[in-house]
Amino acid sequence: QVQLVESGGGLVQAGGSLRLSCAASGRTSSLYTMGWFRQAPGKEREFVARISWSGSITNYADSVKGRFTISGDNAKNTVYLQMNSLKPEDTAVYYCTCTVRRTGVTYNYWGQGTQVTVSS
Repeated sequence: QVQLVESGGGLVQAGGSLRLSCAASGRTSSLYTMGWFRQAPGKEREFVARISWSGSITNYADSVKGRFTISGDNAKNTVYLQMNSLKPEDTAVYYCTCTVRRTGVTYNYWGQGTQVTVSS
């Protein structure tokens, strides 16, 4: 079992920046990937960014490329999402996620979410 706790959300004006953090606890020795999804009101959850926990390979949604940067601190079991040049359309609840591999089985875990609101 892995627990994920997000922080860093808030209200920011368009063009501003926020840095989200997600700390993992529990059975973290087998972390495989960590990443972020988001869900805006009335819309489906969408992928934002993901990082490989061992190789630091990153993936980004096209909508955030060049503006968002995902990074991880293995020693702290924490993933970060640096969000720059924020737009009103970035407004959403941002959810941290991770995958864990044990005995050949992959497990997915989710945080509770943190609200990001970007004003015009």
